[in-house]
Amino acid sequence: MRTRILLFSVLFLCMPPYPAQANGGFLPLEQWRVAVIRGGASALKTLYSSQPEARINVITKGSTQVSVDSDIAFWTGLKARHVELKVSQFQEPQPGIRQINFQATVRTAPPGRTFYVLETQVWQKQGESWKLVAAERTDERRLEQPLSLDAKLYPTSVNAREEIRLALGRAAKNHKRVLVVFGADWCYDCHVLDKAFRRPDIAPILTPNFEVVHVDVGQGDKNQDLMNEYQVPMSRGIPGIAVLDSSGKMLYSQKNGEFERTRAMGPEDLLAFLNQWKPAKQ
Repeated sequence: MRTRILLFSVLFLCMPPYPAQANGGFLPLEQWRVAVIRGGASALKTLYSSQPEARINVITKGSTQVSVDSDIAFWTGLKARHVELKVSQFQEPQPGIRQINFQATVRTAPPGRTFYVLETQVWQKQGESWKLVAAERTDERRLEQPLSLDAKLYPTSVNAREEIRLALGRAAKNHKRVLVVFGADWCYDCHVLDKAFRRPDIAPILTPNFEVVHVDVGQGDKNQDLMNEYQVPMSRGIPGIAVLDSSGKMLYSQKNGEFERTRAMGPEDLLAFLNQWKPAKQ
């Protein structure tokens, strides 16, 4: 991620801010979730506003407006067997309006795949019914996405060289390698990578084979000497990774922003990388 960004550019955020409230079982959202699972395009369409027509934006590298039919085709095309909604914000900006931010975890039919979609929905009371008048979402992602950037991953007041030195000592003792991860707490993709490292299919490869050191780059004004030394150019984005053996010899450096869009990677990409650079069995 090359610059600081907000999680969403969310539609209608120009509304005056109101305190968030818990999702008190908002029935239209549950009806929407059930319709996605059942793959019912017609049932889904009844939940979208037609007057005015619902506005749907898709966030990839930018923001693209799509039709309601296209959005419905996206959700039904996932062929969901199970959908879990993790609501991060539920607001009533004004009477008759509900704004909901959530992450949808979508599991498909066996043998099954898991996708993650971040979405903001705006619902409006129209007569006796609630209608979806606006939505903004990501495309489907293979790695879990952060609902906020509150987690503190990159210590700001430590000596990064000393942290690497200590990690090398542990690596030598335990026959590991050192994964130096350059990043910052404001970096969205850095949080995606951290969540991925804790996945049950990735942690068993990462933990016994690597010591991980998080190096804070600030706004591109901290630890630049280390980035240069390990040949991880800040200009190609963060997170940036270097792999060291237990003697400190550099085995790999990210020169072309390979992890800069971790959000678009799959778990198999990270597993392939870790398996490639883990130490050989003794």
